[in-house]
Amino acid sequence: MKLPNIKILDESNKILRQVSKEVTFPLDKETKKLINDSLDYLEMSQMDEYIEKYDLRAGMGLSFVQIGILKRIFVISEELEEGFNRYILINPKVISRSEELIYVGEGEGCLSVNRPVDGIVPRHARLTVEAYDIDGNKFTIRVREDIAIAFQHELDHLDGILFVDRIDKNNPYKNKEFMREI
Repeated sequence: MKLPNIKILDESNKILRQVSKEVTFPLDKETKKLINDSLDYLEMSQMDEYIEKYDLRAGMGLSFVQIGILKRIFVISEELEEGFNRYILINPKVISRSEELIYVGEGEGCLSVNRPVDGIVPRHARLTVEAYDIDGNKFTIRVREDIAIAFQHELDHLDGILFVDRIDKNNPYKNKEFMREI
């Protein structure tokens, strides 16, 4: 498998701080290809042989803004025992979120943040999102735990927010006792 030509922007790039624009349908061929290339890239970044061969950092989600395109599109590829589960969300909107807060114990990471970051990012344990698929069909999806965190991380990207912005600078582990670690 050949690594798709995906160039991920570093956090220093000001584009990452911009709000992405709504997408209109039908999608052009180039956008559809980029969606699939992004998913292929993410999957390869989670496979040892490609991590080593192409010197990749593992990632499970990617927003179009991270590749310099201000469109409200993000993709997630969740590694399962029998392969990958692909999520494509276009023009996503949060319908509801749980009151329960969770955080990633070892800390969140981001393909655009190439440095270690201490602290916890409060996230909702469950999320319901309305979005469109690659063909313009509206759907609703309910996610929980690690996938809910990934969705919130990517939704933030679409609004120009990086996970590091959600960590309290003065107290990186603030209110940890009121959240559940996953």
